[in-house]
Amino acid sequence: MRTSTTAATVEEWVHGWALSRRTPAPVREPDGYRIDVGKVVHRVRFVLPDTATVAHRARTLTAPGTWLKVCGERDAVIADLTPAWLVSSPEFLMTVDLRVEDVTVPSPYRVEVIADPGGAVCDAVVRAADGSTASSGRVAVWGAAAVVDQVSTDPAHRRRGLGRVVMRSLAAAAVERGASRAVLLATEEGARLYRSVGWSVASPVTAAHLPVDER
Repeated sequence: MRTSTTAATVEEWVHGWALSRRTPAPVREPDGYRIDVGKVVHRVRFVLPDTATVAHRARTLTAPGTWLKVCGERDAVIADLTPAWLVSSPEFLMTVDLRVEDVTVPSPYRVEVIADPGGAVCDAVVRAADGSTASSGRVAVWGAAAVVDQVSTDPAHRRRGLGRVVMRSLAAAAVERGASRAVLLATEEGARLYRSVGWSVASPVTAAHLPVDER
């Protein structure tokens, strides 16, 4: 069942995600949102705050490269999909109230925060001594919400606290731009990490897509 909190969080997430990925703005539909991503293997995505219309969407959406992201228990979503849909690994929509914390960058690394010309999107990039990217992430501010996206650390630089440097740098940039809370979509592994630093799960998310034959 959809809650007003989940619906509001989904609204924040889709708008921030679109800003982050530089796609057209989400289009409101009766049961959720459509984002025209425009890539061959990811042509369009539909984000639904609940499972009420999954069966209808699964039957009527037929174009390869179409994605569904549904807030709801995995078994309930899968039960309404047709065999044409490929289901991805579990994901979790998560939130946290933002606060600014000290950023301590371990030697020999350094961190840069780079804002786009409009100021709503910022990248935090941790550089290794040779200038290569050791860890990075992005935040897009939409209203009072900061949507965190594309956080990753190079395997050669993991377990050195660089992910925390990125997250704290993004939080500071978001607060500076008027955000008071953050939203992200996490994998199972990511969700465990984010829970340990204060994030909470707003909803499980099940993703599925109609594959593109690239032969």
